[in-house]
Amino acid sequence: MNNAWMDIAAGRGALGIGLVAVGVVVVALLLGAFWMGARARRRELPPPRPDEQPQMPEGGPVREEQQIREPDEVPRDGHRRTPHEMPGFGNSPTRTDPSQKRRRWS
Repeated sequence: MNNAWMDIAAGRGALGIGLVAVGVVVVALLLGAFWMGARARRRELPPPRPDEQPQMPEGGPVREEQQIREPDEVPRDGHRRTPHEMPGFGNSPTRTDPSQKRRRWS
């Protein structure tokens, strides 16, 4: 009966050594990651000084501008158009409405 207990103890001892080895590897990986992160941090540019921060414009803060827009109409001359021939191609397919009055549902 003594031999059975010895076999069980020997098996668990190997498992314990394996767990300790895995723990050492995990700690080594974490220390390596910390070291690499610190090294990368040293290579980064320093944060901007207070005199390098963005400044407010001379006229104060910029406000939102609102305007009424109307769509550019597609010409109805029967000619089939490709996307690059469409009017308003570019930044915005709309233009400023000359009246600048809000349309209301009737």
